[in-house]
Amino acid sequence: MLFDNQNKNVGALYLTLRDNRWLFFPIFLILSFSFSVHAAPKPWDNGRLRVSDNGRFLQFANGRPFFWLGDTGWLLPERLDRDEADYYLKRCAEAGYNVVQVQTINAVPAINAYGQMSMTDGWDFSDIDRRGVYGYWDHMDYIVDCAAEHGIYIGMVCIWGGLVKGGRMDVEQARSYGRFLAGRYKDKKNIVWIIGGDIQGDVHTEVWDALAATIKSIDRNHLMTFHPRGRTTSARWFNDREWLDFNMFQSGHRRYGQRMGNKDYPIPDGTEEDSWMYVDSAWSYRPLKPVLDGEPSYEGIPQGLHDGSEPRWTALDVRRYAYWSVFAGSCGHTYGNNSIMQFVRPGVSGAYFADGDRKPWYRALDDPGFGQMRYLRLLMLLFPYFDRVPDQSILTDNGKRYERLIATRGTDYLLVYNHTGREMRIDLDKISGERKNVWWMDPTDGRLTYLGQYDSRRVTFRYHVEGSGVSDGVLIAIDSSKNYIGVGRAKIDDTGHAECIKTDLTE
Repeated sequence: MLFDNQNKNVGALYLTLRDNRWLFFPIFLILSFSFSVHAAPKPWDNGRLRVSDNGRFLQFANGRPFFWLGDTGWLLPERLDRDEADYYLKRCAEAGYNVVQVQTINAVPAINAYGQMSMTDGWDFSDIDRRGVYGYWDHMDYIVDCAAEHGIYIGMVCIWGGLVKGGRMDVEQARSYGRFLAGRYKDKKNIVWIIGGDIQGDVHTEVWDALAATIKSIDRNHLMTFHPRGRTTSARWFNDREWLDFNMFQSGHRRYGQRMGNKDYPIPDGTEEDSWMYVDSAWSYRPLKPVLDGEPSYEGIPQGLHDGSEPRWTALDVRRYAYWSVFAGSCGHTYGNNSIMQFVRPGVSGAYFADGDRKPWYRALDDPGFGQMRYLRLLMLLFPYFDRVPDQSILTDNGKRYERLIATRGTDYLLVYNHTGREMRIDLDKISGERKNVWWMDPTDGRLTYLGQYDSRRVTFRYHVEGSGVSDGVLIAIDSSKNYIGVGRAKIDDTGHAECIKTDLTE
């Protein structure tokens, strides 16, 4: 039997059920009915995901918005067993994530926590499900189903880009693999297909097209995107492809000025951290498609990746990447953590100076940035969703680099993210209403401070929560006739309302 002692009960149960599936069917039917009666609502109860009519956002079939909040759990299928996978996905759900991006295979063949290989004889999957063996794809099935129980979509990166670059999959193999993947997962409700994997789209483009088109020819129910190399966007190569539903970019992990010798550097020097510019660039392509940052700087990873003596990106940095991107017009955002993305643990360290003894993945789930992303999602879903646009004319002075202010608005509300807490002059006349209620939101915990009511004119604001040690925040202004946020609300969260702080502000 191919199971270790820690998981022998899982294996024994699996063998019993496989060998006696019809005997146990009535019991499973009763259990399934019992669970379904009390099951919590799931996102896909609103129908399948699709692109919004204006081409900028994602939504469900019933019209409700879907704000993508992802985590990069790249090595989840390879590194975690069933209990660990369930714990990780549960923690993601509790932190507000609704997508986990994984490397379906990270090698040819890939090997998982049970010692099982993703393929045994080339790219032939005809005999991959062996009787009596809890195989690689059985474990992948479990992860997909476990994620579904927690209300999470699996962003399935089919194969990491470096493998294709290295010649480990050609066009015919891509078609074979695409048929296998689509056939196995087309009926799962919580799949998003991700082609590529940290690679430029002009490297073996024919392989990516073959893989994507094959999957789409079988599975028309799930959205598809392409995960590109750092400082590039999928729109550069694939925006006109029918198989590409929305664009993804990787703003990457480099600090301002860290060019580091790229011969094909697609952005101006000194803009390495300006994640908002990738969103701006996406709107220049037609047809218009939604876009999001699928890999920004990771919490706990060295700036620039390749020198362990460099400072590590912090929660403040990951918040900046998130708010800059979303306020520039992204349809969501993906967080990353150096320890979590490769699931390091004591005795198992990883790339980019991740230390499994110092910061194992299950401790990194308590890192501040991991828990702070939820407030961005909750904030965006408070307001009318589909008319939101980026609008920097709200601001008299956007600023540069870390001083940059970034604004987004709907018809009757506006939001401005301020990374450094500097003074900002806001044109309140950009939204409806003679009077505007104004708040400051702390992005670390969603706390609100009511700043008062103002006329429709340009107003200068500068505000810090005394003693908090938090420099960044979001200014919120709403037409006073609207009640998206009650004046007495203390926090952006999933629960209720409480007394709110009111502060006088000098204009």
